[in-house]
Amino acid sequence: MAVGILALQGAFIEHAHSLEQLSQDYILLRKKADIPKNLERLILPGGESTVQRKLLHELDLYSVLKEKILEDMPVLGTCAGLILLAGEIAGEETDGFRTLPVLVRRNAYGRQLGSFSAEGTVGEISNFPLRFIRAPYIEKILNPAVTVLNLTDQHITAVRYRNQIGTAFHPELTEDLRIHKMFLNL
Repeated sequence: MAVGILALQGAFIEHAHSLEQLSQDYILLRKKADIPKNLERLILPGGESTVQRKLLHELDLYSVLKEKILEDMPVLGTCAGLILLAGEIAGEETDGFRTLPVLVRRNAYGRQLGSFSAEGTVGEISNFPLRFIRAPYIEKILNPAVTVLNLTDQHITAVRYRNQIGTAFHPELTEDLRIHKMFLNL
């Protein structure tokens, strides 16, 4: 199975380590030529969503990846990756993928000092460690087909829509591999 990890900026190495622990091969996607024709899955890591969006367009990765997402390729977007997938961003224009029908609020918990850890249920996964770093949350679901996977402090922080999973938290910064397994099993 060809799994690509967007490797322009952010926590892509941490996702790579999670896949290695699951004995899953992956490809780091830094330029258009890195995208194999048989790409079957995509991880969009946490980091700076504005920088990632800019580089996606500058490096000509955007249209190829968006086409694959629209063809229902499984995608895991964590934190900034969730923002890249979001259909709308509160108070901002977006030139992200806009394939996940949710309204996201960036830096919803505040700046770096607002980062925190919690534990919660994500879909059918119980007792999952949640790491929030300058995290967004989902203010509104824009399509009834979106399934809420997690609520933290009464805010939506993980969803699934078709073959897209978006989390406001960072599963790659924990030792728990269950969300990566869920993604690989889509």
